[in-house]
Amino acid sequence: MIDYNNKLFRPVVNTENGETSSETVFIYKQVGNILTSKYSGGKIIKGHLIGLVNDKEIDMRYHQVNQKENS
Repeated sequence: MIDYNNKLFRPVVNTENGETSSETVFIYKQVGNILTSKYSGGKIIKGHLIGLVNDKEIDMRYHQVNQKENS
């Protein structure tokens, strides 16, 4: 299984209506198969991910505040 702990990620591409961009930085933490991330940047003021990871997939949920919601 890939170890995501303390890894930083930036999106390379997104869908037309997606809110993340190359300015969004995700900072991952992993304990066993529990994966979390804090992220911000671009249109995202603050966001969090939480999920489970195994050898084949990551099943995650998110919540976030973006610039549109904050105005």
